Amino acid sequence: MALRSSDGVGEGAAQTRSRRKQGATQRARNLRQASNQAEALLWLELKARKLGGYRFTRQFSIGPFFADFACRERWLVVEVDGSQHADSSYDRRRDDFMRAQGYSILRFWSHDILKHRTSVCETIVAALDGKLAENIAVADLRFVFTPRPINSALKTQSL
Repeated sequence: MALRSSDGVGEGAAQTRSRRKQGATQRARNLRQASNQAEALLWLELKARKLGGYRFTRQFSIGPFFADFACRERWLVVEVDGSQHADSSYDRRRDDFMRAQGYSILRFWSHDILKHRTSVCETIVAALDGKLAENIAVADLRFVFTPRPINSALKTQSL
């Protein structure tokens, strides 16, 4: 593909610059296509601002990691985990990285989404509305809270 000419017109016009790491879009697409039943059912609840009017993104890239679902407006990541994620050191590293970027992380077991989707959605709305403001670790739920500085919260609300 030829480089763009100096007048802004040329064969390279279709070439775009992206802040994404090369391959990230394809990786996210592959992850979306390989989603399990619990992720697909939760996505039906989250897409098109159906849940509390909040916008979610699937397989959102945060550094070298991908969040199953992310609400960028409220800095919330929602993860759907199967039994292979129990006490995962990889997930702990991933959570630590995402928290360092300012995200709170809410983790659900796949079987809870399949059996108790309404309760899962109510918990997500509670986190989005700021009603969960401390870490929670119980058998069927894990929430890692990351407080947002007041000035950055104002910036995201004004966008």
